[in-house]
Amino acid sequence: MRRAAGGIGAFLLLVGLALPAAAEPLRAVATFSILADLVRQVGGTHVSVTSLVAPGADAHGYSPAPADSRALAQAQVIVVNGLGFEGWIDRLIRASGAKAPVVVASAGVRSLAGNPEHDHGEGPAHGADHPSEIDPHAWQSVANVKTYIANIRAGLAAADPAHAEDYARNADAYTASLDRLEDEIRATIAAIPPAHRRIITTHDSFGYFSAAYGLAFLAPQGVSTASEASPRDVARIIRQIRRDKVPAVFLETIADPRLMQQIARESGARIGGKVYSDSLSPPDGPAPTYLDMMRTNLGAFRAALGSE
Repeated sequence: MRRAAGGIGAFLLLVGLALPAAAEPLRAVATFSILADLVRQVGGTHVSVTSLVAPGADAHGYSPAPADSRALAQAQVIVVNGLGFEGWIDRLIRASGAKAPVVVASAGVRSLAGNPEHDHGEGPAHGADHPSEIDPHAWQSVANVKTYIANIRAGLAAADPAHAEDYARNADAYTASLDRLEDEIRATIAAIPPAHRRIITTHDSFGYFSAAYGLAFLAPQGVSTASEASPRDVARIIRQIRRDKVPAVFLETIADPRLMQQIARESGARIGGKVYSDSLSPPDGPAPTYLDMMRTNLGAFRAALGSE
């Protein structure tokens, strides 16, 4: 019996040796957490995704670490937002010596300019000297994210042709989820009284949401958080809140809440809650994926602005 068992064991060992080793997942690096989630949705089990900017962190003024350079050097595909969002990424890629293809997720998106109301000629507020600066936050429109998904699918398929069909299937399924999400957003915004469809956020990060869904956003900062809002920007926002009776001020999770708390205090607007603009939450938070993020924000808008 011992010889028989040994013979079976030897046979199984030989069979195991004859089987091809499982392919390692494609190594993808995305610049920030929202983009990393989209890559995971398309890549599925065939892709291992690293996000350079962690959930909850601000990508605008990000300072890369040595580990980021190593991740890029080992990457087989690199996915960036584009539209000037990651002002540090080109230098980092060059410094890392990375040879992987770079996929620009926003390629083909119709971009928007930053809010020209920030052109005040006073103080260092980002956007004050460049009112035509491109708004990079294109993911705030679900239609744009469909373009992101198509670009990511094409990029993964080019880097890993063996799994191209799986990437296409995953992209199609996720696009259907985006269609359902967009229907929810439109229905929710339609139920908010038109006079209430105005809110304040920390920086000008919801322009694409506003253009797509008809909810007006005001912000004391421009399209980047890299520079502080000027006193004139803050005073302008407070006057506008009082004049237009803007009902709610929202705190962005990536920003210091003190500025918005000051604006709420001096204007009389209430704090409507926290919203996610440029980052997902950690996995145990309310917005660990793009779909969760958009629904969390939508719930905050509905609760603060009311419905008909």
